[in-house]
Amino acid sequence: MTDATKTNLLGLTQPELESFFESIGEKRFRAGQVMKWIHHFGVDDFDAMSNIGKALRDKLKACAEIRGPEVVSQDISSDGTRKWVVRVASGSCVETVYIPQGGRGTLCVSSQAGCALDCSFCSTGKQGFNSDLTAAEIIGQVWIANKSFGTVPAKIDRAITNVVMMGMGEPLLNFDNVVAAMNLMMDDLGYGISKRKVTLSTSGVVPMIDKLAQVTDVALALSLHAPNDELRNQLVPINKKYPLDVLLPACRRYIDGLGDKRYLTVEYTLLKGVNDQPEHAAQMIALLKDFPCKINLIPFNPFPFSGYERPSNNAIRRFQDLLHKAGFNVTVRTTRGDDIDAACGQLVGQVQDRTRRSERYIAVRQLSSEAEEPRANNRN
Repeated sequence: MTDATKTNLLGLTQPELESFFESIGEKRFRAGQVMKWIHHFGVDDFDAMSNIGKALRDKLKACAEIRGPEVVSQDISSDGTRKWVVRVASGSCVETVYIPQGGRGTLCVSSQAGCALDCSFCSTGKQGFNSDLTAAEIIGQVWIANKSFGTVPAKIDRAITNVVMMGMGEPLLNFDNVVAAMNLMMDDLGYGISKRKVTLSTSGVVPMIDKLAQVTDVALALSLHAPNDELRNQLVPINKKYPLDVLLPACRRYIDGLGDKRYLTVEYTLLKGVNDQPEHAAQMIALLKDFPCKINLIPFNPFPFSGYERPSNNAIRRFQDLLHKAGFNVTVRTTRGDDIDAACGQLVGQVQDRTRRSERYIAVRQLSSEAEEPRANNRN
């Protein structure tokens, strides 16, 4: 049961936890001790923290807690993919997906309940927007997954090697909480994941890409999905506010600021007869010429009433080959976890109050062209 008078330590970064301990009259070094117990050992009981005196443990029990999101369900796919449905404070449920592949284990983490950007091929966007997740609810997904594998204390051969902010929501529209959670992922007192293995994916919120460059150096991925503005306006409505001639320079500024030969991951969902034709490949080649990037082609994962279909394997290979011949590093994402609706674009969760149009939701939708009434406003 949540106690509003208590501070949830799960989502606090090291500097924030140090400030917390100072605020209760304790030494700053206690932050490191408690962070290890929380993130290395998965502990949520202060009495289990054996290197902390009883007096401090009692003080912490009176004013603090360690509380992750409630796990509603966990499903395991035939291919080893795992999906957790967790309930957050707003009452909505969000989804977290773990994808094993060889020696790598990637955790796909959600940042919002629902999404306001309404990309036409994404089931999450069909629900509208309900709430931002707190830093504790974001890092709590890593905490839950890490504990489920028994990889506590943290080991070199840990199950989770990579984290991608590619779950439900647009991470850059929940900026502060997402940055705090990513800092915990990379902190040696947290999960110690390399900056190259923590990736934030955005649909193109340009001002926040520039802001992100000021506070972190995580890997960046762009949900492109179309090689020209006319088509991208249809598929990714935020493009009407931040078109490609504004978006790509922002991504280039971010990548150039990282130095040390970093690159942008370009995500491109292939939709049958929509963006998978040779002319689209030619436009993409021209668009990304001389851009330091890796292209990840994602065959569309169907969901009810989407109106889109997956291209044939021949069409996917043809598109990939055209990009390869132009000199691009191109991979085709293997569909994983589709039998438990855990594949890319299938994350739905359960967003409460779907018909509610909060001021936040309306403000974000105004990023789209005012000339076209957002379809989200016509949903029941």
